[in-house]
Parts: sequence; C-alpha cells; structure tokens
Amino acid sequence: MKMKPFSKARHYLQMHNVATLATSDGRSPWAAAVFYASEGHILYFLSSPSSRHSLNLAQNPQVAVTIQEDYSDWLDIKGIQIEGVASEISGDEEQRARTLYGRKFPVIGMVAQAPAAIVKALAKVRWYKIVPQRMYFIDNSLGLGNRDEIAIPLSDNGR
Repeated sequence: MKMKPFSKARHYLQMHNVATLATSDGRSPWAAAVFYASEGHILYFLSSPSSRHSLNLAQNPQVAVTIQEDYSDWLDIKGIQIEGVASEISGDEEQRARTLYGRKFPVIGMVAQAPAAIVKALAKVRWYKIVPQRMYFIDNSLGLGNRDEIAIPLSDNGR
C-alpha cells in the first residue's frame, strides 16, 4: 500500500535524526545541524543558549528547517522542508520533550549512565520546539521536483 504524503512526512521525521536549522538575527542568516525528536509534526531539540542559532531565536523566532540524507542521485532525493516558529520551552513541555528525546537517543534518557562530558553538556542546554507553519515533503522518485505540501493538523500547532 502506497503511503500518502502526510504519512510519509511523519514517518520520515521519525526515521531521521538530524535537522538543518536556519535562523536569522535580522541581518545575517545562519544554519546549524541539530539532533531532534518529533511528536506529530513538532520538532524538539536542545542547544546551548549561547549558540549562534539560540541567540538568533531569542531575537527572531521564524525558522526554516530541512531534513534529508546525503544523496548522490537527484532522482533519489527525499526530504522535508519546514517554515515555522521556534521557542524555548520549560516545565511540563520540557519534560515531554526530554522523554521523547530520551526514547530516540537513549544516552539522553539514561543520563546517570552517560559519559561525564555528556552529563556536563546537558547541564548547560535549553530545550526548544519548532512548530511548523508550512511543511513540504520532497520525493524525486515520483518525478524530479515532486514536492507535496503537508497540511498541518490544528492539534500540531502549539501543544
């Protein structure tokens, strides 16, 4: 059975680990790779509050995100493109993000057993979420330049 673009996009988000996050301070764009966990279409990541992308987010929450593999054939390209809003999270929402992240990346879920360098780094991070406003799933195996817009359910527009 052939998956619909909506289902393909969710599956793709679940099966991949690294997103390229594009931010801007209003003057200069910046892109950084971040590990993420997702729930629905919402992405959660952690980062140092002093990183360039986190400083940019404090000034301008609008972001762009891509998720893809390193393909060598144009006809194999698949991936996600997102326009959205990023924000720092805390409280119950942070706990939910930590749980999701820990399931995807067990070293985070088992901090007591993690290497000292990871424990030290985790003490300095903040947690963030990206809520998509627009999302596209690219699948060149269906034709060069094939791109489907994914309808974002209202339940995914905030949490």
